[in-house]
Amino acid sequence: MRAREKFVFLKSLVALALICLCLIAAQWQYHRGVDRHARNSMIEANIAAPNISLALAASDLVKNEWRTVSTTGSFDAGQTILLRNRYFEGKYGFEFLTLFVTSSGQQFWVDRGWLVAGKDALTAPVIPSTPTGEVEVSGRLRLDTSLPRGSFFALPPNGTGLISKWNAQQEVVTEGFYLDLLNGSTSELTPSVAAQLPELSDGPHMAYALQWVFFAGLVGYGRILIRRSR
Repeated sequence: MRAREKFVFLKSLVALALICLCLIAAQWQYHRGVDRHARNSMIEANIAAPNISLALAASDLVKNEWRTVSTTGSFDAGQTILLRNRYFEGKYGFEFLTLFVTSSGQQFWVDRGWLVAGKDALTAPVIPSTPTGEVEVSGRLRLDTSLPRGSFFALPPNGTGLISKWNAQQEVVTEGFYLDLLNGSTSELTPSVAAQLPELSDGPHMAYALQWVFFAGLVGYGRILIRRSR
């Protein structure tokens, strides 16, 4: 094979490799879009589904995530944590969680809603009172994998008014889920600002998939034009 023919063959090989890479990227974006759409559809269906018991929902946590569930038990007011860097209507604040122990002995965190921060990010907000005794709570079931890991937790004040870091996953053993509280058997259990729902957008993945297919077509068309010009 002469040097010129080798060069032409090499250019065709490079063009073919680029086309393959573009099509692989298009397929990747397409599947990401399909997965995201399926996830959003599941969340919408579960949010709209009727209330069920926690015991029933816990049989399949992944399938029942975002469903509204109910259970009875009591709060452990001594185990209250704040999740930092939470915003609502442009204001800085915290998600406010309290440990809940069911009548059957299960314990998990209950997200009791959003609280505006104090005078600065290190000053605790005003903590609502925690009901005592047995209560019924209803909330959206969430997998605990969506909670931060490590020392992302902040402990409420102990007379100082300041917040300190605390690794709640190491200090307290809980179930593999938590609840976004919606309401309960007392008025204190209705959050002023409940945990927000995610934005259920399918994102730009399908558009990106078409874009990569277009790039593959451009590479192929460009290679044909170069060959014709010679």
